[in-house]
Amino acid sequence: MADRPAVPDGLLARVRRRVAADGALPDGASIGRLVRELGGVLGEEDLAALAAAVRAEVVGAGPLQPLLDEPGVTDVLVNGPRSVWVDRGRGLERRDVDLGDAARVRALAVRLAAAGGQRLDDAAPVADARLPDGSRVHAVLPPISGEGTLLRLRTLRRVAFSMAELVAAGSVAPLVADALAALVSRRANLLVSGATGSGKTTLLSSLLSLVPPDERILVIEEAGELSPDHPHVVRLTARRPNVEGAGGVDLAALVRHALRMRPDRIVLGECRGAEVREVLTALNTGHDGGCATVHANAVEDVPARLAALAALAGMSEDALAAQAASGVDAVVHLRRDGGRRYVAQLGRVRRGSAGLVVEQVLGVAAAGTLTTGSGWADFAARWGIVRGGGR
Repeated sequence: MADRPAVPDGLLARVRRRVAADGALPDGASIGRLVRELGGVLGEEDLAALAAAVRAEVVGAGPLQPLLDEPGVTDVLVNGPRSVWVDRGRGLERRDVDLGDAARVRALAVRLAAAGGQRLDDAAPVADARLPDGSRVHAVLPPISGEGTLLRLRTLRRVAFSMAELVAAGSVAPLVADALAALVSRRANLLVSGATGSGKTTLLSSLLSLVPPDERILVIEEAGELSPDHPHVVRLTARRPNVEGAGGVDLAALVRHALRMRPDRIVLGECRGAEVREVLTALNTGHDGGCATVHANAVEDVPARLAALAALAGMSEDALAAQAASGVDAVVHLRRDGGRRYVAQLGRVRRGSAGLVVEQVLGVAAAGTLTTGSGWADFAARWGIVRGGGR
């Protein structure tokens, strides 16, 4: 990681005052102009380096910004001034970064939370915010966090991989790619499940890229993470309440509004609360081809996960089973095995005698071996899945 030049305190203060006076979020070009204007005479190379350093301090993650900018980094974790870790898909790696002292780490956390519109102080020692560039920051202050401030930053990667690229990378088996293409083409309603960091958002972006270009996709998220390669994507982003507790718009409200916006496909980036009721309602009112992601350990565990979310919405298990069995057609499950993320299961959804059931029809082992379940033939016939028929 290349070292960035130190920013003189006086210059940083002058830039911050000008940014505050302008009232607009500066971009790289405006930061460069301010540095040139307020920092004196600089060569072009020095100006570019200093402007990048100033931007990192004003609207970025300060000394952590170079880590966030590294290709492949998905998470940056801070446990203390000299305990900084990154995740590049190969597990956590410690990095040689010195953030100064505990006071500077706390100040950085407070600034990042404020940039995301959240309060972080002794009265509100935990914050979960979205930064202007879409990255997520979670911060915890002492004494909740023990002796020092804890930080976690999750980067936003606006890169849509094609299905062919995922197949080439080993993330999607060829037969699975054919199945997914058929499901999208036939407007199946899909749940994408998996653990945190298993690649749910990446896969969902690729699936949405397969949607015909004459269809309108309406994406609902807490943070703008989905980046499908599609010409007609409309986004609704949830907003947390301000420090006075006003102005919040949650995912459930956005799903209800989405139904009035003439969507061809409704997509919920992550279903993890009472909004499951609105999502299932939408999928049962003629809005085919919808998608959502959920956290689960396997396709067989999705019913339990949905039941827990449905309880938050006041739905009974019978109501959940009826809505999900008629509104959700398939579950695509991803697994993370070491540094590899891949589609490990396809499951079909049905209502059994004991309630909602998701059974595996196609399984993929870590070594790439495929296993078909007893329901695979019927599943493939229903959705027109033909080997070699994927795009």
